[in-house]
Amino acid sequence: MPLNIPILLTWLRVALIPLVVGLFYLPSDWMSMTDRNLAATSVFIVAAITDWFDGFLARRWNETSAFGAFLDPVADKLMVAVALLVLVQLDRVDAIIAGIIIGREITISALREWMAQIGATRSVAVSSIGKIKTAAQMTAIPMLLFHDRLFGIDIHFWGEYLLWIAGVLTVWSMFYYLRRAWPLIKEKAGPI
Repeated sequence: MPLNIPILLTWLRVALIPLVVGLFYLPSDWMSMTDRNLAATSVFIVAAITDWFDGFLARRWNETSAFGAFLDPVADKLMVAVALLVLVQLDRVDAIIAGIIIGREITISALREWMAQIGATRSVAVSSIGKIKTAAQMTAIPMLLFHDRLFGIDIHFWGEYLLWIAGVLTVWSMFYYLRRAWPLIKEKAGPI
């Protein structure tokens, strides 16, 4: 396993995941819910920034690696899935939308793994739809963690709205990837 700054930043993102969860389990006399929301939002934003920064540094310093390419999306998916589960438990996100987003991530991860095994990773390379979906959910989740008004704006409302947009894009991008992979799936699966 290579060890460099980009991979350390990815590991930092993985390490921050339990911190987001743990903040909501602190005793109520240690921290008010408003302070927990703010702290969890801050931690999530730091983690999201490391996601952009580790990729930038890996490309800039030419420190890309197969392990980094594996760990980065795993860290992203863990971060999103765990944050959504926390938000469901806090009754800030509907379980249906969380299930759609998490289910898509599992499906596409499995599809990408299978396509890599048959040498067809280009068929399921990240698309612009997937990038927009990621941007929408990475903006929505901190807004939902914050769960308060900011400068008179109902941040939770806009977070929910963005998460539903991310949900629609999630389904759209899943069908996009499956449609691109379908000819190879049919070819490799053979007759049933």
